[in-house]
Amino acid sequence: MDLYIAVLRVLHIGAGVLWAGATFFLVSFLIPTVQASGPEGGRFMQRLAAGPYPRAITGAAIVTILSGLLLYWRDSAGLHAEWIGSAFGLTLTLGAVAGLIAFMRGVIFTKPIADRLGEVGTVVAAAEAPPTPQQLAEMQQLQAKLTSGARIVAYLLGFSVLAMAAARYL
Repeated sequence: MDLYIAVLRVLHIGAGVLWAGATFFLVSFLIPTVQASGPEGGRFMQRLAAGPYPRAITGAAIVTILSGLLLYWRDSAGLHAEWIGSAFGLTLTLGAVAGLIAFMRGVIFTKPIADRLGEVGTVVAAAEAPPTPQQLAEMQQLQAKLTSGARIVAYLLGFSVLAMAAARYL
């Protein structure tokens, strides 16, 4: 038994399940429920974004990516083109690229949108009055972008999970 590979696989699969599962839950259940909840839903999302959830998901993504890169390096014997071009290697490569794009999309696009939405929400909450039409319009626009971005990340992660699961059988 290769303990190095066993530990990396446990880290990769465990963190990947957390990352992808939390993303699927967010897109499939949490966002629609929050959107249907009106102002209370917005306050809930503010609290969620201010708590450990974003850090936990980012941490899980980082552990998934780093352990995956180490596994990929080991499986490919140092990135040998013959292995990468095999059905197994190519499927893992495509899954890895999808996961990396999902992570980058979350960091580059989704996080700034969520941060801005939190800032506007804080201003609205501090005013102790309904949002102005401009604030409401900006919040709705940001929520739409956030929802769309989260769906794209979920699709990418779904592809990545399917590729990783199917690679050995191709």
